[in-house]
Amino acid sequence: MRYLLDTHVIIWMTMAPDRLPESLRQRLTWPAAQLFVSAASAMEIATKVRIGKLEAAKQLTEEHSWDQMLRDYRAIELPISLRHSLLAGSLDWQHRDPFDRFLAAQSILDDLPLVTADRDFAGLTGLTTLWE
Repeated sequence: MRYLLDTHVIIWMTMAPDRLPESLRQRLTWPAAQLFVSAASAMEIATKVRIGKLEAAKQLTEEHSWDQMLRDYRAIELPISLRHSLLAGSLDWQHRDPFDRFLAAQSILDDLPLVTADRDFAGLTGLTTLWE
């Protein structure tokens, strides 16, 4: 199964794995699981570290740490394409967070369930979320 990880899931997997439900941790570490990490998540973490809202994740903003995290989780980097950008900007959704809009667009267009505890994604047409 293929999954797109929300930014908080990346942080929790790396720094506080107990915050993830056990069944979800097992699912994400299953050998057949294919995890995707959005470039939007890298920008979100770096931005929040820079403005002082996420100091604890500073280690992830170093390129070698980010690359190591991808290797550790056998995760695939998901770049933001023009298609993703167009959909993110045009989604009929009241949510204004640009990082979440990118993740939603990538999840929809690339047919990747979004692993997230964020209930703001609930009900967005075409988006499948996973949290168990």
